[in-house]
Amino acid sequence: MTSTLSAAAHDCLRAATPEDKVALTFATAEAFARGELADDDGAPPPDPIRMPGRPARPRLVHPRELPRRGFGTDEGRAAFIHSVAHIEFNAIDLAWDAVYRFRGMPRDFYADWARIAHDEARHFAMLRERLQALGHDYGDFDAHNGLWEMAEKTAHSGLERMALVPRVLEARGLDVTPGMIAKLRQLGDHATADILVVILREEVGHVAAGSRWFRWHCERDGVDPEPTFRRLLVEYGRGVLHGPFNHDARSAAGFSEEELRSLEQAAALA
Repeated sequence: MTSTLSAAAHDCLRAATPEDKVALTFATAEAFARGELADDDGAPPPDPIRMPGRPARPRLVHPRELPRRGFGTDEGRAAFIHSVAHIEFNAIDLAWDAVYRFRGMPRDFYADWARIAHDEARHFAMLRERLQALGHDYGDFDAHNGLWEMAEKTAHSGLERMALVPRVLEARGLDVTPGMIAKLRQLGDHATADILVVILREEVGHVAAGSRWFRWHCERDGVDPEPTFRRLLVEYGRGVLHGPFNHDARSAAGFSEEELRSLEQAAALA
C-alpha cells in the first residue's frame, strides 16, 4: 500500500474488480484510522477527474433503458438488489474521490470520507452476497452512471460536491428505503430487508457528513448555506430530484426546514 492518503485513495479509485476495490478500501480506511497514512501537505494537485476502475459488467446505459421490474418474482427482486448494490459500489468511489480530490481540508474531513468508503464497501459486500444467494452476481443486470456523472460535474468545487452528491443523490435512499423495507417484509424477504435496515441507519450518518462539510465550505467561503443550496438545486436539480422526501430522516441528516422546503419546491418544478 502507498504511504500517503491521497495516493492510497487513488489506488482505491483505480481498482477495477469488485474484489480488489472492496479489499483495498477496507485496508486503506483501516490503515488511515490507525494513523499509518501520511497527510498530503504540499502534494501536487489531483489528476483531472476520470471514470474510476470498473469491471466490464454491468453494462452502463441511460436510465430510460433500464426495464421496470416488480418485486413479485425472484428475477425482479434480484434486479432491485443489484440496483442498490450498484449504488453502493459507486458510493465507494464517490467517498474516495472526495478524499483524493479536495486537498487541504481538516483531517476530520478525510476521516469522515474514509470511514464512509469503508461502510459503503461493507454494504456492497452484503448486497452482493445476498444477490449470489438468489443465483445472480454483480454485473448480471444493466445499470446507469448518474452518481458518477454528478461527481464529474462537481469536481471543481468541494462545496458543490457536498451539496449535491450526498445531500441530493445519495439522500434519495433516505426517502425510498423505508418503503422498500416494508414491501420486502410483506413478501417474506427478511434477509434483504435486514440488510436495508443497516444501510438506511448508516446512510443517515453519511448524508449528515455531507451536510456538515457543505456548511463548513459555506462558512469558509462566506456564503449563506440555505440560499446557496437553493441555487444549486435550481442549477443542477432538474431530472434528479424526486419526491416525496423523508423529512424525519433528512432532518436527522442535517437538513434545515428551509432546505426541506427548497427541495419540495425544486422537485415540483423539475
